[in-house]
Amino acid sequence: MNEKKLCPKNMTREELKGFFSDMGERPFRGVQLFRGMYARGLSSFDEMTDLPAALRRILAETAALFTLTPREVLVSRPDGSRKYLFETADGHLVESVFMRYDYGNVICVSSQAGCRMGCAFCASGLGGLRRGLRSGEMADQLLRARLDTGEDIGRIVVMGVGEPLDNFDELKRFIETVGDAEGLGIGRRNITVSTCGLPPGIERMAEELPQVGLSISLHAPNDRLRDALLPVNKRYNLAVLLKAVRGHIARTGRRATFEYALIAGLNDGAECAAELARRLRGMNCHVNLIPLNRVEETGFCGSGRAETERFRAVLASAGLQVTVRRSLGADIHAACGQLRAKTLSKIGG
Repeated sequence: MNEKKLCPKNMTREELKGFFSDMGERPFRGVQLFRGMYARGLSSFDEMTDLPAALRRILAETAALFTLTPREVLVSRPDGSRKYLFETADGHLVESVFMRYDYGNVICVSSQAGCRMGCAFCASGLGGLRRGLRSGEMADQLLRARLDTGEDIGRIVVMGVGEPLDNFDELKRFIETVGDAEGLGIGRRNITVSTCGLPPGIERMAEELPQVGLSISLHAPNDRLRDALLPVNKRYNLAVLLKAVRGHIARTGRRATFEYALIAGLNDGAECAAELARRLRGMNCHVNLIPLNRVEETGFCGSGRAETERFRAVLASAGLQVTVRRSLGADIHAACGQLRAKTLSKIGG
């Protein structure tokens, strides 16, 4: 695909109306194109027969309907989840994961090509940050998965490769686009954004995206351990981070989620559990314990079932709401960045 072509998915519905108006066309053509891309899920301009044939030809010559090209799709035998590896128009690799739950289908989307946060246990940042994704590239992950599976997707977690709050403006545009009633109509309460801990971005979320769910990749109960696992903690320590989270809860009235990946012999002991419980006591929050998928490049291993249950029990006995995340897609490298990292290592990227 020619990366210099216009990408309509990077525009909101209102921007598309203005674009067509500037072309000398009636603004409602922008609404028709928006509906065709999102509500109808059409994969080519030729299918948009409500647009005049001459206009469809112009669009085909000057614009690209899809911003991403599927490079690999892996399907999990045990649970049917799907891992997608996409290539952007300028050659970067990003990932998405489609998951089926009892309450509906969920997609985990990436917000950046690579990541500069440098979390020790995560494959996403291997190779560093290439660039932030445009809103259309985020949306295209969902649309490509919907086209591939033939199934609707009602929930989104921005928890794939990249730090979403490091790409806030495009993230906000993406959320506005997929929530538009003329398109997918995915309500903001069905969208969750996961951050490793950027208080300025958390404050912006409370102000500009108050209905969107907030999830914090915590993974440690103290600064000493978190400094080693998540370098961002050296800039924004736990006290600063948790103050921002409490402010978000107070302003939005929404419960926060803390993601905690249990790493064998490192952060899964009873002392860590008790310290974490003290940190979070009294906060309107939920703790999601994650069985860590092994990433060969990091050398970390996930905790066993017994250690996981002991950790959960300590938190529950302290009055915290806590669950153990259902593990999906271990056979297809479903952890953030794993498939991308394997591919980059093969091509020397």
